[in-house]
Amino acid sequence: MRGGKKLIKPELLAPAGDLEKLKMAVIYGADAVYLGGESFGLRKASKNFTLKEMKEGIDFAHERDRKVYVTLNIIPHDEDLIGIEEYLKDLQRIKVDGVLVADPGMFVKVRNTIQDMPIHLSTQASATNYETAMFWYNLGVRRIVLARELSLNEIRGIIKRIPKDLEIETFVHGAMCISYSGRCLLSNYMAGRDSNRGGCAHPCRWKYFLMEEEREGQYFPVYENDKGTFIFNSKDLCMIEHIPELVKAGISSFKIEGRVKSQYYVATVVRSYRMALDEYLKDPDNYVYKPQWLDEIKKASYRDFTTGFYFNKPSGKDQVYTSSSYIRNYDFVGLVLDYDDKTRLATVSQRNRMFVGDEIEIFGPNKDFVTQRIEKMWNEFGEEIEVAPHPEQIVKIEMKQRVEPWDIIRKGRGSDSIG
Repeated sequence: MRGGKKLIKPELLAPAGDLEKLKMAVIYGADAVYLGGESFGLRKASKNFTLKEMKEGIDFAHERDRKVYVTLNIIPHDEDLIGIEEYLKDLQRIKVDGVLVADPGMFVKVRNTIQDMPIHLSTQASATNYETAMFWYNLGVRRIVLARELSLNEIRGIIKRIPKDLEIETFVHGAMCISYSGRCLLSNYMAGRDSNRGGCAHPCRWKYFLMEEEREGQYFPVYENDKGTFIFNSKDLCMIEHIPELVKAGISSFKIEGRVKSQYYVATVVRSYRMALDEYLKDPDNYVYKPQWLDEIKKASYRDFTTGFYFNKPSGKDQVYTSSSYIRNYDFVGLVLDYDDKTRLATVSQRNRMFVGDEIEIFGPNKDFVTQRIEKMWNEFGEEIEVAPHPEQIVKIEMKQRVEPWDIIRKGRGSDSIG
C-alpha cells in the first residue's frame, strides 16, 4: 500500500477530438491524450477517429514519447457490442497504449480478446471508494478514473489504501456533467439521445421555465431572470490554482475534459497546466502560483470556474444562472506553418479573418505570448492584401519577433481594424 512523501510526477492527459487536436495537445505539452473511434465511445459530437487517423495520431505521439488511450466507455446494449472483437484487435495492431471501459461486459470483451491491453476504468463506472478500486484491480484494471463526486480528502484516502501499481486519474479541468459521474438520464428522456451511448444532447444547458397545467402557453421563470433559469448549468471545473494539493495527494494523471472543444482551447488549457505543473515540480518548496496561467485559460472559451467537489459540495455559487453560453473574449485567427529568418515572414494558415492593422498575440508551447500589429500581409500568390477572409487561407505575415511552426495567433474580439 502507499505511503511516504515522495512526489510522483503526474501525467497531464488531454482530450483529442480529431487528429489536428491530438497533434496540438502533444505539441503543447500533454503527456498523453485520450480519443474515441467511430464506435464504442461517449462523444459522438466530436469528429472522432478512423483507424487510419488513429494510427497516424498514435505514430505522431509515440515519436514524441507520448501515449494514446482509446475510449470504449459506452454503457452498451447487445447491439452495441457487434464488431467489438475485430475493433479491439485493430487497436492492438496499431499499438494503442490503453483503453477506457465503464461496463463489466465491455471489460470482459477486452480481457478475453486482447489480454495484454492495459485497461482503465472510466469515471462512468462511478468508483467512489477503495473497495471498488480493489475489486477492479483484482480483475486486472491498473488505472481508475475516480468519480467526480469525491472530495480531495476522499481521493487521498483511497490512494493511501490501494496498491502502488494501481494508478488514480481525476478530472482537473473542463465541463461538469449534472449527473452521477456522467451517467445522465436527462438526454435520453428529453431528446431521445442516450448520453450513456455517446449521444448527449446537453439538456442540462437548456433554458427552463415552469408552466402551470391549466395555463398552457404561459411560462414562468423559476429564477428572477428574463433569460430563463439554468439550475443544471454547472460552472467549468478548474484546478490550476491547486496544483500542489493535487500532486501531494498522489494522483497519477490530471485529466482535462473537452473532446468537442476547439484545437485552440486544447492548446491554451494544456499549455497553462503544463507550465504550472512543471514550475511546481521544479522546486516544490519555493513554488509560487502565477495568475497569468489562469488569465491565459480565460482567453479560450469558458463558463466561469468552480473547484467542483474537491473542497466542498457544490452549491448555488457553482452554477451559472444568467446564461448557458460560453465566454469568448479572443478568437483563434491563425496557425503558424513556417518562418523565414531572413525575410521575417511567417507562413500562416488563417482560422478567422485577419486585417492589416489588427493587434495580435502570438504564443507557443512553454513560452509567453508576444503582441504586435499586422503591418503587412500577402496571399499565397505573393499579392499584398488588406484582409484574409477565407477559412484556412494561406498568408504570409511580417513578424516583429521569431515564431515557430505550431505557434498560435489570436486577437481580442471586436478588434477588426477594417470593415
